[in-house]
Amino acid sequence: MSAERVAMLGYGRFGRALGQLLVEAGVPHRAHDPAADVPPEYRADSLGELTEGAAFVVLAVPVPRMRQVLLELRSRLGGGQVVFDVGSVKVRPALALTEILGSEIPWCATHPLFGPMSLALAERPLRVVLCPAPAHPEAAARVRALYERIGCEVIEQSAENHDRVMAHTHALTFFIAKGMIDAGAGTQEPFAPPSFQAIARTIETVRSDGGHLFSAIARDNPFAAEARKELVQALGSIDRALDAQAEEEGGPEATGFTIPDLGERSPELRETREHIDTIDHSIVRLLAQRAQLQERAARAKAALGAPVLDGAREADLLAARCAWANELKLDVEGTRSVFRAILTMSRRSQRT
Repeated sequence: MSAERVAMLGYGRFGRALGQLLVEAGVPHRAHDPAADVPPEYRADSLGELTEGAAFVVLAVPVPRMRQVLLELRSRLGGGQVVFDVGSVKVRPALALTEILGSEIPWCATHPLFGPMSLALAERPLRVVLCPAPAHPEAAARVRALYERIGCEVIEQSAENHDRVMAHTHALTFFIAKGMIDAGAGTQEPFAPPSFQAIARTIETVRSDGGHLFSAIARDNPFAAEARKELVQALGSIDRALDAQAEEEGGPEATGFTIPDLGERSPELRETREHIDTIDHSIVRLLAQRAQLQERAARAKAALGAPVLDGAREADLLAARCAWANELKLDVEGTRSVFRAILTMSRRSQRT
């Protein structure tokens, strides 16, 4: 068995996009899809040919077909292979994977948070949600390594937590966009305000993902219906309040239509932001103190006839700060960028 080869069942728009990422990363793959035009160099003409010698088997098929596909694949799978799906919902696929593959065939559930359009626009980072199977922790580790090899950031979540978040984000986004499309909202108006332009981009993204994805995330996510009803109820309340305000001529200005800041909705978030503001104020104060010390250093250099730029000193300084960051488990490259900006600011002040 190849230590790398990936077998993809399904070669639709996302399957082709994933295949391209594999090619760019040097990971060999084959694909089988009777309904799609798979390039000859990647095509497998049967399920047996597809799975033979593959280390990973990717289910790139619509969620409603997942169970039937797994039943067709089951007899062709071995214990050394890892099976994972790429669906937009996770609870239902995880249940099917558990029932059909169980403890014998390693598996995990995944949801790539990107698609053909984001890849075409070179959007980065590419993120993937990975839902490990409790019985197969080694499978999750192998799938994580594969995704990281093709340039993805991996976020681990339970299938239930994934679907709850997606119900209030992914599913509601598609729901709102579909409603605006059906209501005739124009996306090509030359004088539309910037606030609408952002929504228009969302609508076009939803259009490009196709109706089957809208149906899947709306129907197959067990938490989507509740999220939709909460949104419809909220919109209905706002609509009724606006009608009531319109009927009250000369009445006081309504205050219920302001959009609350996140901090108003979460005392914990507000408190955290206040702490961050305090720390940032301290950082700015320390930068001012550092600038004063730099002025002293500039005067000392001038007295010695030394140049403003001291490359060796700056290299040592950056190395020391990065070492401190590493000890504190802080982002080393981010720390390097911060201190490069500080050094640039210092050089400017010394030259003025």
